[in-house]
Amino acid sequence: MIHLLKTKTGRLRILAILEGISLLILVFIAVPMKYWLGNPSFVKLMGPVHGSLFLLFLFNTLSVGVEQHWKFRETTWKVILACFIPFGTFYIDYKILSKL
Repeated sequence: MIHLLKTKTGRLRILAILEGISLLILVFIAVPMKYWLGNPSFVKLMGPVHGSLFLLFLFNTLSVGVEQHWKFRETTWKVILACFIPFGTFYIDYKILSKL
């Protein structure tokens, strides 16, 4: 795992996993706790964490896309779209990022 920190692509892969986990926690744990149990504290905690990871993932995706000369219509938009879908970043890591 340490070797992933040495490259922009490796850091993007780590961010993809962290962003994906934060989205899953937000969607499947924090939001149900807010609406079913009336406890919004976990959303207040996880919302900014997920938002920060989301922005980091987005900016790093664009940076890696430029560095790797990705064609936007072929690769970049797929990676960006993945962060909006639960489990999407895990899929994109497996299909695209792990092969770089």
